[in-house]
Amino acid sequence: MNISGKIALVLGGSRGIGLAIATSLAARGARLVLPWFDWPEASAAMCRTFSGDDNRHCTIQADLRRSEDILRLVEQIETRFGRLDILVNNIERGGMPIIHGSYHRSINRQQWQLEMETTLHAKWQVFEQCLPLLKKSREGAVVNLSSIAALTGRSGPAGLLFNDGYAAANRGIQSLTQTWARLCAPDIRVNEIMLGLFETRHGPGTRGWGELAASQQEELIAHTLLGRTGRAEEVVATLLFLLEGATFMTGSTIRLDGGYLLGGEEVPEMPAGVI
Repeated sequence: MNISGKIALVLGGSRGIGLAIATSLAARGARLVLPWFDWPEASAAMCRTFSGDDNRHCTIQADLRRSEDILRLVEQIETRFGRLDILVNNIERGGMPIIHGSYHRSINRQQWQLEMETTLHAKWQVFEQCLPLLKKSREGAVVNLSSIAALTGRSGPAGLLFNDGYAAANRGIQSLTQTWARLCAPDIRVNEIMLGLFETRHGPGTRGWGELAASQQEELIAHTLLGRTGRAEEVVATLLFLLEGATFMTGSTIRLDGGYLLGGEEVPEMPAGVI
């Protein structure tokens, strides 16, 4: 896919990984649709950044948990651009146990539902309502962003960062990726990037990381085979591979976790043998 001139809807584009993705796609000549809702300062900065440039891009306030807001978003995309070529499904809300504690706390009465609605259901709603526009593209692509919480659950060192609802919601994303790949073939490719610990996502740039003891932070890094957290530009590079280069890939999940899932097991010395 040649990204120049393509219409791309990027969710979560106001901060962190989403902003890095939006910036990279714009630099390659894509025309962006960037919904925003919370994080007022970051959203305002995003709107300022992408509001110029000969009115190439579009920023829209929308609560993507609400079907009526998504419908309004899709209508604006159709009116302005007539089609959609790229959907970067990067929306989530995760409750960190180190921050939120148990779901049984009164302050967390809505937390489980918030994690499900934002991390899983919003992705599904956006895709469903965008599908007619994606079908108008000559070469559409969808990339879902998910978390290794889908595989770790609330266990091991990451059990302080991944809550049950967030983990369960992420487990569902792979099912959606595979179903959508079947549904959209052969004209629209659907793939997934499953993220481990990144600077601005479960890593040093988050409040939860700061609440961990130094020994807990060290344990998380030690559990990651590459011995560090990931960087936003590494997610961007993987996304660009899926869009530009991986034209024979659909229904696949790339695990971008620095080897976190493998880090809990050691390879033993080879025994001498008995024969």
